[in-house]
Amino acid sequence: MRLGLGIGPLGPPGGDMIVQLAKEAESLGYDTIWCPEIYGADCFTPLAWIGANTERIHLGTSIMQISARTPASSAMHAVTLDYLSGGRLRLGIGVSGPQVVEGWYGQPYPKPLARTREWIQIFRDVVRREKPVEFEGKHYQLPLDGGMGLGKPLKLILHPLREEIPLYLGAEGPKNVALGAELCDGWIPMFLSPYKMDQLYGESLKHKRPHFDIAASVPVIVDDNLERALLQIKQNIGFYVGGMGAKNFNVHKDHVCRMGYESAADRVQELFMSGRRDEAFRAVPDELADEVSLVGSKDRIKDRLQAWEESPVTSINVGSRDADTLRFMAETCL
Repeated sequence: MRLGLGIGPLGPPGGDMIVQLAKEAESLGYDTIWCPEIYGADCFTPLAWIGANTERIHLGTSIMQISARTPASSAMHAVTLDYLSGGRLRLGIGVSGPQVVEGWYGQPYPKPLARTREWIQIFRDVVRREKPVEFEGKHYQLPLDGGMGLGKPLKLILHPLREEIPLYLGAEGPKNVALGAELCDGWIPMFLSPYKMDQLYGESLKHKRPHFDIAASVPVIVDDNLERALLQIKQNIGFYVGGMGAKNFNVHKDHVCRMGYESAADRVQELFMSGRRDEAFRAVPDELADEVSLVGSKDRIKDRLQAWEESPVTSINVGSRDADTLRFMAETCL
C-alpha cells in the first residue's frame, strides 16, 4: 500500500506551510503529494513550488478540471512541470460539475464522458509529439472549425521528458470509473468504501489497464473520542451531499445513494438547502462516515486498515495535516 498526501488549502501567504508538509511527507516515504483545484488556487502553481523544494515525491493534481484549460494548454502545463521536476508529475483530471463548469468557466457541461474521451486523446497526442496534432471531434477540433480559417496543425516545441505522463481520473459514477479504467493509469475516488468496492465498481474495473493505481482519498483522524472524530467526517460529507450540486443534479449525493444511504442523503440535502447546516451534518449516518474514513484510536485505525489492504485500493491519500498522524500512517503502512 502506497501513501499519498493531499495538501488542501495553501495556508498563510508565502507557501512555507505546503513546502514543510511536502518535505515531511517525502522524508516519511510518502509516494505522492496531491494538490486540488476547485475555484480558488490552481493545481499546478503549488506543485511547482513544492517540486522546487523537494527531490523525490511525486506531484499529483487532484484534480485538474478539464474545462479550465484546452487539452493543448493542459498538455503544455503538464509537460513543463514534468520536465522541470525530473518526471514526477501524476496528472489527475476530472469534469467537476455543471455549477462550476458553466458558472465559473463559462463552458458547456453536457456529455462529460464523451468530452473526457476526446480530451484524453488530444492530450496523449500532444505529449507523444509524433506529428502535428489534428483532431475532429464533437467537443474539440484542432485546427478550429471556424474562426478565421487560418489555424494550422502544430507540434509541441518542448520535447517532453517522457512519452507518457500518468493520467488519473477523479470520478464517482460507475460509467466514469469504467472510462478511467479503460483509458487512464489510475483512479482518484472520493468517499470510497473498501467494504462495497465490488458491489459498486466490480464491473467498472473489470477491464482496467495494467498496473492501474486506485489512489483513494481517505480522511484520517487519530482521536480516542470517536464521536468527535466522526463529526468532522460528517461535516465534509454533508457539505458535498448537501451543497456541492443542485437539488436535481449532485454527483456526490448520487454516489451516497448508490452506497445504500438514499433516505439519509435526501434528508441531508433538504436540511442543508434550507440553511440548517449543523442539522444536515449530524444527519449524515455514523456508518457512512466511518466506512469512508480512518478515525478513532490508533488501535482502531490499525484494525480498520485491514479492509483497505484487502480491497483493490493500491494507494491511500491521507487526509490530514497533523505531523503525528502522518508519521503514524507511515509507520503502520510502509
